[in-house]
Amino acid sequence: MGRFQVITITDAAASRVREIVEARDGAHGVRVGIKKGGCAGMEYTVDLVSAPDPKDDHVEHDGAHVYVAPEAALFLLGTEMDFEVTQLRTGFTFKNPNQSSACGCGESVELKPADLKALAEARAAGAA
Repeated sequence: MGRFQVITITDAAASRVREIVEARDGAHGVRVGIKKGGCAGMEYTVDLVSAPDPKDDHVEHDGAHVYVAPEAALFLLGTEMDFEVTQLRTGFTFKNPNQSSACGCGESVELKPADLKALAEARAAGAA
């Protein structure tokens, strides 16, 4: 089995992360997290990482580095990070199995945490 990954990253998302990092001096990647807000309760955050935090889960795909904040790992377990360009919006999207609902605008979501035991078992299997 491969290394444990909290999230997976599509080629399109990896390409966009690389573009962002190449355009900013001293950037290592992006950190994905969640914050309370929006009409459905939570919003995804994507921030530039200049100094990786050893507590973050690190995912690398095709040269793109994505870090997941520890407090977000339970909510993001199994999520696919993508990047889309449509007439209405351009940005990262998240296909999250822990999402129970979303608001109409798609900017905020209701998330239920994954089972802590499932996260621990996935981490242990990935480390083996």
